[in-house]
Amino acid sequence: MIGIDLIKISRMERFIGRYGDAALRRFLSDAEIALVGSPKTAAGFWAAKEACSKALGSGIGGECGFGDMIISKSPKGAPQLSLSPALQQRFGFSKAALSITHDGEYAVAAVLLQP
Repeated sequence: MIGIDLIKISRMERFIGRYGDAALRRFLSDAEIALVGSPKTAAGFWAAKEACSKALGSGIGGECGFGDMIISKSPKGAPQLSLSPALQQRFGFSKAALSITHDGEYAVAAVLLQP
């Protein structure tokens, strides 16, 4: 399954400006926050989790929470996505591929899920 999401970076800047670290804690773990150095990166991570939930066909809600999708970085700095054991069991996907890109005022993420 494939999911994609787009977010305007200024939207993330306003979100962080209004709520500070609490904004990031709404959708990121401490380990993920440590990887975020700017609103641009945070926007990409938001788009990644939204794209994943779309690939699952559930959206963010009762079946899939932000904490069920874990973003990390490869040794070369590429974004990686893993699913919690609960999500893997619920939806039958165990492998996830993630791509995040930024262009101008936008961050875009695409997720491919495989059994």
